Amino acid sequence: MSIAVLRQKILEKENPTVAGLDARLEYIPEHIVKESYGAFGQTLEGAADAMLRFNKGLIDCFRDIVPAVKPQLAYYERLGWPGMRAFYETVRYARGKGLYVIADGKRNDIGSTAEAYADAYLGAVRVGETELSPFPCDGLTINAYLGEDGVGPFVRMLRDNKKSAFVLVKTSNPSSGEFQNRLLEGKPLYERVAEKVAAWGEECMTDCGFSELGAVVGATYPEEQKAVRALLPKAWFLVPGYGAQGATAKDIRNAFLPDGTGAIVNSSRGILCAWKKTGKDGADYQEAARAECLRMRDDIASAIGWRA
Repeated sequence: MSIAVLRQKILEKENPTVAGLDARLEYIPEHIVKESYGAFGQTLEGAADAMLRFNKGLIDCFRDIVPAVKPQLAYYERLGWPGMRAFYETVRYARGKGLYVIADGKRNDIGSTAEAYADAYLGAVRVGETELSPFPCDGLTINAYLGEDGVGPFVRMLRDNKKSAFVLVKTSNPSSGEFQNRLLEGKPLYERVAEKVAAWGEECMTDCGFSELGAVVGATYPEEQKAVRALLPKAWFLVPGYGAQGATAKDIRNAFLPDGTGAIVNSSRGILCAWKKTGKDGADYQEAARAECLRMRDDIASAIGWRA
């Protein structure tokens, strides 16, 4: 699905937020883990089954509120092939419920290797006379460190398949400035990357006025958000750092355009672990996650002028 579809889903639900499905075993209520271990033992299969069941329960409880989900691939890869199967099933289930799925993998390489990553998450692979989608995601996070050789294959995929990608521009982590804020010909590196994203993005524009190529811009750096937004008026921003990483709704306003569009804000632990604050041992994890999604929606919407 195109970035235009994500934009439409956000407007329909009046909710510019994405739920990060970054499940760790310690985030999953004990009753789910016990049932999965009972079926598969204390194995990678058991852990992956618990993760998938947790994800499905979360999707069921907030699918009418949240327009998108963002599974972080690292949490699935660490469980080996059962984990990647859980990722695949999570993607299929979320899309089946009408959610936009962004795979957070920060992939990058050059030439045919970049094409392989793009095929895996945004395209299709030919097997005999058949074309199959290995992981039918709608979007993917990518790294621009290798330059145009590494980004070009993704841009072509976005243009041809109407999918989206989000380039790391200014990330939310504390040490991001070690490289991203270093000056390159008088400007910080993150601004130079943003300039390239703007140029690359012109190759995959949509009718809604936004490019299929977006940017990852952290909520924890409001002033840098402002600078990047000025350079990327046609890019949709994926904004991490809200909630558990310390950023608040007021910290994300510069990521949005004046009309309140142009960005989607992520929360992972805040939603996944909401049940830990209720004192009910996870029996109410769906209700707690839903309540947090509603709270976050209203908090962000108020900050960007969508709520009084």
